[in-house]
Amino acid sequence: MTIVKDAVVVGAGASGLFAAAFAGRRGRRVVVLERSAVLGSKIRVSGGGRCNFTNLNVSIDNYISQNPRFCKSALAGFTPDDLLQMIDRDGIRYFEKEHGQLFCKGTSGEIIAMLRRLCEETHVEIIYTTKIHDISKRGDVFVVVTNNGIFHCASLVLATGGISYPQLGATPFGYRIAGQFGLNVIPTHPALVPFAFNAQDAGNFGGLAGISIEAEVSCNKKTFRGGVLFTQRGLSGPPILQVSSYWRQGDAISINLFPDADAYEYLLSRRSLKAELHNILEFPKNFARRWCEIHSFIKPINQINDRQLKEIADQLQNWRLCPAKTEGHKRAEAVTGGVDTAELSSKTMEAKKVKGLYFTGEVIDVTGQLGGYNLHWAWASGCACGRYM
Repeated sequence: MTIVKDAVVVGAGASGLFAAAFAGRRGRRVVVLERSAVLGSKIRVSGGGRCNFTNLNVSIDNYISQNPRFCKSALAGFTPDDLLQMIDRDGIRYFEKEHGQLFCKGTSGEIIAMLRRLCEETHVEIIYTTKIHDISKRGDVFVVVTNNGIFHCASLVLATGGISYPQLGATPFGYRIAGQFGLNVIPTHPALVPFAFNAQDAGNFGGLAGISIEAEVSCNKKTFRGGVLFTQRGLSGPPILQVSSYWRQGDAISINLFPDADAYEYLLSRRSLKAELHNILEFPKNFARRWCEIHSFIKPINQINDRQLKEIADQLQNWRLCPAKTEGHKRAEAVTGGVDTAELSSKTMEAKKVKGLYFTGEVIDVTGQLGGYNLHWAWASGCACGRYM
């Protein structure tokens, strides 16, 4: 069976459904092909099930790419205010958690329902459990061979996501199709992912699972603040997830355990006390004792000389650790890398070399920081694509 459409979108995630709906508004005949039995699998788990659907502070500074300015046009074309108009129209209640992060008061299912309604209103067809066997181009027509028929279209959109969360069905399919059509793909790395301790640190700190400490974490000239969470295998928490996107194998990370004060002045003001150092530090007691033991700072503070006090302060504000690795794509919320932005139009998301071939969302080499930025890139890139495809 051959089915003729104006556009075929591969992937029923945020960017794919947005691209389809915006194209449908223009009267384009669009079909979305989804390999699973449901749409929006990643949306469903976003924000712990409440969907961190955007951030009020979206700017190009919140994105990682070999061309950091690539996302500027799409972000300007679809802003958080534009999304909130759609959210309000659907009566979805939301709240700001912190730092501009917006979450549903209900569940992620409300965002998925909104996307489904957008597609219904614009007469977009969604076909589930679709396995794609082959994609080719004959003249100006793409031919997509699937278990649910052969589709002919003038515009083909790859909204297949990256390879984070493979348990939700993520695959490198989009990268393979880009390569098939001669487009460069930037190597991918897990992003927004916990770190695993090296063997020495695992022995030193592996027993502190569940402890969280407010700190600043730095790596490769990027610094983020929040609760650093100790796990059985390593470190997690928002600032760890953030720096993981910039970390590469062999890099050290620096943790400032005194983000709001000068550690030396703090210690100096308590110099007259007879208490041991770990009892002076305002950290969870298990961590404070272990940290002092590892660094051999086990004297009462009134017995520590100025040189040693400055050394302790330096360690507290620049505690360096070398993670063995990240916890990989299975635990990553995103990936860096993907289809090279140099191959695409920043205005339309169309491949420069292949007329009618588009890419949207995470499959592109654009990765957002933690806090709703990745989902907003999905909306913005999907919208840009849908207005032109």
